[in-house]
Amino acid sequence: MTEKTHASLAIPSRETEGGHALPPRHREWKRAKIALWIVLALLALGALRTVIANVLQSRSVETTTQQNAIQYVNVVSPKQTEGGGNTLLPGTLRGYVESPIYARSTGYLLHWYADIGARVKQGQLLAELDTPEIDQELAQALAQRQQISSSLGLAKSSLERWQQLRQRDAVSQQELDERQSTYTQDVANLAAADANVKRLQQLESFKRIVAPFAGVVTQRNVDVGDLIDAGSGTSRALFALAQVDPLRVYVQLPQAYAQNVSVGQKVVVTQAELPGQQFHGTVTHISGAIDVPTRSLQIEVTLPNPDDKLRPGAYVQVAVPAAAHAELSVPGNALLFRAEGPRIAVVDAKGHVELRKVVIARDLGQTLEIESGIGAGDKIIINPSDSIADGDHVQVTQPQKNGKEAS
Repeated sequence: MTEKTHASLAIPSRETEGGHALPPRHREWKRAKIALWIVLALLALGALRTVIANVLQSRSVETTTQQNAIQYVNVVSPKQTEGGGNTLLPGTLRGYVESPIYARSTGYLLHWYADIGARVKQGQLLAELDTPEIDQELAQALAQRQQISSSLGLAKSSLERWQQLRQRDAVSQQELDERQSTYTQDVANLAAADANVKRLQQLESFKRIVAPFAGVVTQRNVDVGDLIDAGSGTSRALFALAQVDPLRVYVQLPQAYAQNVSVGQKVVVTQAELPGQQFHGTVTHISGAIDVPTRSLQIEVTLPNPDDKLRPGAYVQVAVPAAAHAELSVPGNALLFRAEGPRIAVVDAKGHVELRKVVIARDLGQTLEIESGIGAGDKIIINPSDSIADGDHVQVTQPQKNGKEAS
């Protein structure tokens, strides 16, 4: 185009007013290409950086996943069981003799002489009753006995006279038999009257409530003026008496330990409220049968109590000697419950898991006596996860002492 054409189209000419020429077009394209290549290089570098970062992150995730897949376990070695151990069982202290004391006569309480905690001797007076009805019945029975006795004397003399008359044939044999029958009946009536008098005299003696044995009064349920009913059906006991030296301890022994006890065996009794103190007793009675509902054997321990430190009704623990049922024991938290039966996870030298079938000889709560299935040199996993299986690879942490659980 000519300069005139440029001017008509308002396109500036290549020369400025100052006379300087503009850069050629091929130079501008060269600069544009260089800028484009720089931008492409930067984009390529950014893409390369992203790819490298993704690769590194993928490798890090893979490493972390592999590390997380490793199972860390705590192991213990089986412990040798010791013979002659003790089994702690709950027991209840009872008085050697315990008895509620009821009244045999009906009346009003006139006076009581022993309160709770009092030590009484056998035959000591505990209370007295006022029994006016029995007193009147006894007086009436004595009067009736006197009447029958007088009638018997008359019948006896009449019989003797009629026997003499019969010898002279002055009376018939039937009349003599009637006199004999009257005399015999009066004899029987006198015997019945005597029995009634003795019964009422016995009831009269029950006005005095006495201690049947030496012991301690543990209850007094009546006071002066109370109406006392005879018998033990619906009436209340006047007193409760217990002999506290020696004491009895009743223990329910589980069936699994029933073969470990015998009469004459020594046991140790402890009470939580008396720390550090032990009381020695002797097994004196053993029930001859296992109780079906509880599957336990009741034993009775006689326990001396000369200083009265122990009291009837208290809860105690009885240490019964127990023989070891197996040679090895493991913590209770090492046991796995599977459908096939109890299992224990064992780790070999290469860190592989083997689930062993075991036979439990005795469950002691915190420990288990194992009859078969493991050896003394095995490494037993404690607190194993439910998902652990045969052949799993595990990492063993620092070993724990024998018989102790992992924290």
